[in-house]
Amino acid sequence: MSSGAEALWRERHHPSYAIHMPAPDDFAFWRERARALVQCDIPPDRVSWIEPGGTKSLFADSEFADVPVPDSSSAIVRASKAFLSLARQAALHSDPDRFALLYRLLWRLQDDTRLMEDKADFDVRRLDALGKAVRRDSHKMHAFVRFRLVEAGGQEGDEAGHREHYVAWFEPEHHILRANAGFFVRRFANMRWSILTPRGSLHWNGEVLCEGPAAQKSDAPDGDPTEDLWRRYYASIFNPARLKIGAMLKEMPKKYWKNMPETALIPELVAGAQKRESEMVATGALEFDPQPETLEAIEKAVSQCRKCPIGDLENHAVMGEGPRNADLMIVGEQPGDQEDLAGRPFVGPAGQLLDAALKVAGIDRAGVYVTNAVKHFKFVQRGKRRLHQSPTAKEIDTCRWWLEGERALVRPKLVLALGASAARSLLGKTVSINKVRGRAIALEDGSELWVTVHPSYLLRLDGDARAAQERDFAADLASVRARMEMV
Repeated sequence: MSSGAEALWRERHHPSYAIHMPAPDDFAFWRERARALVQCDIPPDRVSWIEPGGTKSLFADSEFADVPVPDSSSAIVRASKAFLSLARQAALHSDPDRFALLYRLLWRLQDDTRLMEDKADFDVRRLDALGKAVRRDSHKMHAFVRFRLVEAGGQEGDEAGHREHYVAWFEPEHHILRANAGFFVRRFANMRWSILTPRGSLHWNGEVLCEGPAAQKSDAPDGDPTEDLWRRYYASIFNPARLKIGAMLKEMPKKYWKNMPETALIPELVAGAQKRESEMVATGALEFDPQPETLEAIEKAVSQCRKCPIGDLENHAVMGEGPRNADLMIVGEQPGDQEDLAGRPFVGPAGQLLDAALKVAGIDRAGVYVTNAVKHFKFVQRGKRRLHQSPTAKEIDTCRWWLEGERALVRPKLVLALGASAARSLLGKTVSINKVRGRAIALEDGSELWVTVHPSYLLRLDGDARAAQERDFAADLASVRARMEMV
């Protein structure tokens, strides 16, 4: 059989099918067609899913066969609840291959009903990623849509809600507009509003929800008089004590700022918060009662300290330990789970690694005063486990009072900071470990500060990366050991 004849035979006996989606977010239509294709035993490689405005097939529509209709004897299509839940979300993604992915998974589910439990499967992981992206986009829409007044006229005697019309502009990454219409109808049921996006628009008159065509940014208003009031309110509730710039940018990416009136205030508010923090640190941390005069008094006071939220957790204060005239003080971040239970610093896996490294460097731990920047274990409960959480800058600065007391009483010649949290507690500012490690930093009391990584960081590495970091860690300890002989 010639190649042309073979192709014609294959086309007649194994035709391909084109499914034209009526809308890019029509999951119900996809589900109906997918069920029929599975029942007619049509494999995924013979189906093309074409959405409105999407990339056309390389073949003309005439080259595709009509979609078959399953007969009454066709087998029941199997699909798990986990698949259907994720599929509804993933169908809203902007990935042009999403419907093909959904059908491929549905096809495979007929032979492997537990497929969705295999988190290592490429298709399953891809579906999960699409669902997460859609949920994230929906969350941003709920949080960052800002309505602006465009109409204030009307007949005398009209209720305010019928005189005013509000318009919002939003730029979704995916086809989430219709799926989220119910949220805005419920939340703004008594308003007349429109949400304009490049993917379509929604219009609510207080009774009926209508869909409209795609819009442009210029179709939406730039502002209204009520925004000054909103900006004043936002500034009044801005809490500099809870400021986390990284978390803020993660939850409120800058691409959404242009449509939100309050974001113009953020740079000034952040700068003000950072200035207040610097002033607080410059004074030597927070003001407590007069600083205790003995290590025993510090230990007693620390056990009663509730100056930050960590002290309110179900944990125990862990005081430093070691000679009271030690030449070297080692400062870690905070006690871990095992240290909290034992009441001693560095007794868990990180402490064991530190002990081994100190021994190799020729440093006797028995002659070192070992403590932490934060005296209580910060954690989040997960079942029976307590998972470590890093302390915030404010929590480190609050606990700096106790570390300053320990340093004043022990008076070490050298201080070794393990990790960025420990370095901040000694310098009063956050620094890059790679920029300051391997050299002496003079402290105000005449001692020297050396900075290296925390042993727990090494425990999180493996292979060549861990070997390289362990060599650098050993070199840092060797430098400290050499310096101890000189001071």
